[in-house]
Amino acid sequence: MTSGHDCATHPPMTGLLNRTLSRRHLLGGVALGGAGLALASCGGLPFGSGSSSALPSGPLPFPAKAAGTDMIPEIEHIVVVMLENHSFDNILGMLSRGNGFTLDSSGQPTATNPESNGDLVHAFHSPTPCRAFSEPDQTWNDSHMSYSNGTNQGFVLASGPSAMAYYDSDDIPFTYGLAGTFPIGDQYYSSLLGQTFPNRRYLISGTSLGMINDLPSFSDVLATVANRPPNGTIFDMLNTVGVSWKNYNYGISTLMLYPYLLTEPANFGKLVNINQFYSDAASGSLPAFSLVDPDLVNFVGNSGGEGDDLQLADNFLASIVNAVMKGPKWSSTLLVWNFDEAGGYYDHVPPPSAPIPDDVPPELTSSDVPGKFDRYGFRVPFGVVSPYAKAGYVSHTVADHTSVLKLVETKWNLPPMTKRDAAASDLLDLVDLSAKPEFLTPPTLPAPANPNTLAVASCEMHSAQTPPPGYVTSPS
Repeated sequence: MTSGHDCATHPPMTGLLNRTLSRRHLLGGVALGGAGLALASCGGLPFGSGSSSALPSGPLPFPAKAAGTDMIPEIEHIVVVMLENHSFDNILGMLSRGNGFTLDSSGQPTATNPESNGDLVHAFHSPTPCRAFSEPDQTWNDSHMSYSNGTNQGFVLASGPSAMAYYDSDDIPFTYGLAGTFPIGDQYYSSLLGQTFPNRRYLISGTSLGMINDLPSFSDVLATVANRPPNGTIFDMLNTVGVSWKNYNYGISTLMLYPYLLTEPANFGKLVNINQFYSDAASGSLPAFSLVDPDLVNFVGNSGGEGDDLQLADNFLASIVNAVMKGPKWSSTLLVWNFDEAGGYYDHVPPPSAPIPDDVPPELTSSDVPGKFDRYGFRVPFGVVSPYAKAGYVSHTVADHTSVLKLVETKWNLPPMTKRDAAASDLLDLVDLSAKPEFLTPPTLPAPANPNTLAVASCEMHSAQTPPPGYVTSPS
């Protein structure tokens, strides 16, 4: 998506604004067939532009150095790839390291959650790699019900038995091989007890700007996200200090959650097709910072979201990691992989309290559970891939999506945007920059899953995961 399209070739916005859409259709509408930036430059988005060149007024990580100074020269490239909608236990609970499931003598998880009649649903291996559209759910209300005042015993009540499903190395071999080789964190949380949109906002701005849930229509997006966060986004700061970046995507982008970014001339040409990532990695042409989005719009996408086959996400993650490891700039690259939120799936670790990011309260309605932005969301899978990564290391440091911001801010000596990223850990405990890189020669990782084509095609119609016989019991 660049500014070089002919304005006359793009369809008008009229008629799109009141169309009620699913989250994926919604974002696809924002993209308008990959022409978002072109429409912006043609005046097709109904709000103004104009970026500020000023950085936030907060303290620099290294006050004696100028903002924009590269403080981690060993790392030339930071790559972030964020998948969707799975908890730590759901993905990595059966990994042999990290704080996953407690297993009984037969090697089965002991975790349970009650149904409304008191029956206990035991954690069970998912019989399908497909995630249903119908459940589990992770809205603000359902997430708080799942949290259940810190007991994490409300997942089944909120979302049904499918919340207790999990996957293992047979389902997602690459992800397990990656997490078993490179360092992971078992105290990495999503940024709030809510859905994809607000959590992805935290990834790029340190705040959701009041948003608590995904939005149902295009008009809602425009009405809600027309204004920029008070201190902008990480992309605004990178532009200000002249650090290169790109967002690689399938035609929609996390940046679209703040549509003003599409109107900024400084951003034209920086939202590019996912295929460009592979060619940039192969040629050593990746920018200093890359945000890589999976396919967030197609019904059978590779993000791990609603209606997706998780094995496609395993393949997507493998393609990104392998492209980086095989590229000529591997020796100076750090890749962060994570999931935006837990998707309604069970996790046994209650999320701790968190700094309230700013003065913008949650946009609650009368039907919403009261609350503040003072608690992290549920744990999600997370790891670091780099020649400097600590082999076999598990970080127990509390982190969330704003820790990615803190990493970027630490490297380029940038001020925090909110109180959340100001207090965040910077993820550098997962690497050792003072020793000889342990992974200078990239390791051989397992091949990704080989999803059944017919099964993938039926994922969007798949019903929720059902516990096998014997996995629902009456309490003694």
